[in-house]
Amino acid sequence: MAARSKARKRAFQILFEADQRGASVQEVLADQVRLARSDDRQPPVNDFTMQLVEGYAAHVARIDELIETYSVDWTLDRMPVADRNIVRLGAYELIWEDGTPDAVAIDESVQLAKEFSTDESPAFVNGLLGRFKDLKPRLRRDADV
Repeated sequence: MAARSKARKRAFQILFEADQRGASVQEVLADQVRLARSDDRQPPVNDFTMQLVEGYAAHVARIDELIETYSVDWTLDRMPVADRNIVRLGAYELIWEDGTPDAVAIDESVQLAKEFSTDESPAFVNGLLGRFKDLKPRLRRDADV
C-alpha cells in the first residue's frame, strides 16, 4: 500500500475513533502521537496523516454542513459511523487539499468504504464526493467568505 494511502487510512481511523469516543480529533491525534513515541510497536503518525487530521479539524463545521446539505435522505446522525468519517475526510481532501487530484481523493475514499463499511457504502461515498467535486469552485468560494 502506498504511503499516502496508509496515511489516509490512519487519518480515517483517528476521525473514526474521535467520533466513537466523543472526543476531538486533535485529542485523538495527540494520543496517537504520544503512543507512537512511547511504544515502539506502534507506527509513527506521519506528516500527511497529521496534515489531513488538522486540516479536517480546521473545517469541521463547514464539512458537516456540506454533508448535511448534499446527502440525500441521510442526516449525519443516521449515517454509519464509518461512512460519515470517510466522507468527512474525503470532503476535506477534495475541497481544501490542492496537492491531491480530485479523482485520487474520491477513489481513495471509495477504497476506504470498501474496506471498512457496507456493500452500499462505496457508491454512497462516490456519489456524495462526486457532487462535491462538481460544486467545488462554489464550495471553496463560499468557505472563503
